Amino acid sequence: MNNDMIHAMTESFEGHAQETENGVEYWLARDLQHLLGYSEWRNFLSAITKAKTACEVSGHEIANHFVDVNKMVELGSGSQREVSDVMLTRLACYLIAQNGDPRKQEIAFAQTYFALQTRKAEIIEQRLLEAERVTARKKLSSTEKELSDVIFEQTGGNQNFALIRSKGDTALFGKNTKAMKAQWQVPDSRPLADFAPTIILKAKDFATEITIHNAREQAMDQEPAISQEHVTNNEAVRQTLLSRGIRPESLPPAEDVKKVERRLASAEKKALKNPDGLEE
Repeated sequence: MNNDMIHAMTESFEGHAQETENGVEYWLARDLQHLLGYSEWRNFLSAITKAKTACEVSGHEIANHFVDVNKMVELGSGSQREVSDVMLTRLACYLIAQNGDPRKQEIAFAQTYFALQTRKAEIIEQRLLEAERVTARKKLSSTEKELSDVIFEQTGGNQNFALIRSKGDTALFGKNTKAMKAQWQVPDSRPLADFAPTIILKAKDFATEITIHNAREQAMDQEPAISQEHVTNNEAVRQTLLSRGIRPESLPPAEDVKKVERRLASAEKKALKNPDGLEE
């Protein structure tokens, strides 16, 4: 999601915000439906139902954040028809977004937009980038776990996983894991990936996914074969990065992903704490 898109989405979400006479901010569900990329109203109603449950579980009164209303809409013939709608507070919108697929740009944006009290696009952009990195780190962890399982299934043991991963690091960075940890000042007890920038996390994940696929397809049952496959894939990814002017070993380290994750979790807690209600 580029800067122009973030600014455009910020303006769009802000443009659909309304206020009650008491100054409580709200959005109408039929507007939010389209902002979040839902084409069917019935599917969006399902998301609202889930959000109501989450609202109740978090200790807030549903009636304070989801208020049923009716409004008149223009039909193509020029006549009008009454349709049902729902007034949604920022908390309600946040909970609806949390039930969506974060791989959709609209959902990922909304999760951050409604979690923050500020409307500054620059802050939203930074938070989106942080969330993307946390997601990429979790994805890599999952993919590496799958590779470990494949190694165990096909070789009879996964004691070689650390060795295979280390060989992959050397192929990707042109330096071994120990050297990269020293360069990035990563504590010995922490994984190198916890301090890797997003593009490196995604690069490592892609190479690992290819290794898993080929190890299974070719029924590799020996560590040397899987190691060589992983080295080849990381070398190929490295060459792709180099061809685009990106040298993996020259990139600066990123902030400890655990700190970033805690910061995002803190923002989520604040979004759920003492939100303005429509009927308070």
